[in-house]
Amino acid sequence: QVQVVESGGGLVQPGGSLRLSCAASVTLFSTYTMSWYRQTPGKQRELVAVTVPGYSPNYADSAKGRFTISRDNTKNTVYLQMNSLLPEDTAVYYCKADSQILGKVYWGQGTQVTVSS
Repeated sequence: QVQVVESGGGLVQPGGSLRLSCAASVTLFSTYTMSWYRQTPGKQRELVAVTVPGYSPNYADSAKGRFTISRDNTKNTVYLQMNSLLPEDTAVYYCKADSQILGKVYWGQGTQVTVSS
């Protein structure tokens, strides 16, 4: 059974940093588009960053210049380095693994990020 597991969330002060990790127990991980989304109560889940094999990463405007998505295909893991965090970055962050080739989409359970003094 495929598992997508996020980790690294927590409480951080404004201006601080966190690195989220997402490990996906899928085969052919290198073919998967890996994305980070976030969601706050009462709002739709929004895309934060995405890494597509063979392409440069893309970011939401709110994440540009502060967040960096990266992947380690040897570890089946994608990361989200978040710097200069703002209170409005507070959300549950979700990882998504998407393979159009295989027709598979998997979501993690989410990890809470709280930015507060």
